[in-house]
Amino acid sequence: MNLKLIFKGNQNIAGVDEVGRGSLIGPVYASAVILKKNCDVKKLKDSKKLTKKEREVLNKYIKKNSYWSIGSASKEEIEKLNILNASLLAMKRAIKKLKKKPRLVLVDGNRIPVMKNYNLKYVIKGDRKIPQISAASIVAKVSRDSLMKKISKNFSKYQWNINCGYGTKVHIQAIRKFGITKHHRRTFKPIHNILSPR
Repeated sequence: MNLKLIFKGNQNIAGVDEVGRGSLIGPVYASAVILKKNCDVKKLKDSKKLTKKEREVLNKYIKKNSYWSIGSASKEEIEKLNILNASLLAMKRAIKKLKKKPRLVLVDGNRIPVMKNYNLKYVIKGDRKIPQISAASIVAKVSRDSLMKKISKNFSKYQWNINCGYGTKVHIQAIRKFGITKHHRRTFKPIHNILSPR
């Protein structure tokens, strides 16, 4: 893999990353990003290493200087397919939604979706190494966080606007006290254990 070409950011290379795999609620999101020639790749970092405010600022910058898309797989698809396959489906949808077809698609992690007529490669810890994947991680994270904030308004006791649906102490305590909602992934172990105690 020629990293010099990748870091130029103008070689029609898409980066893909997902967010929400470990969450106990809602859909899993994926983003695909092709950086435009004028994008300053030095600005881009793994979304997990940025503050919420930094992510939001960079999200706007990336969207102005790239071809980008969002794909998702619903809670129902996660329960039917399992989280790995649902994540790959979300990635596939994001890649297909790009307005420009990429010459190469670099996917964070160690698995890639099966897609005919696309050149895909996985990159372990790619969100730390490849600016296109870093950009995708930011766009996916900000997009899903926005959804979590929106649906949290009707379920404030679970604090999804803060924990994004992950199994924090407050979230688990709220599930035990108030029960599960239509957004919870029933097949996930913490939920399954609460619903089906030994």
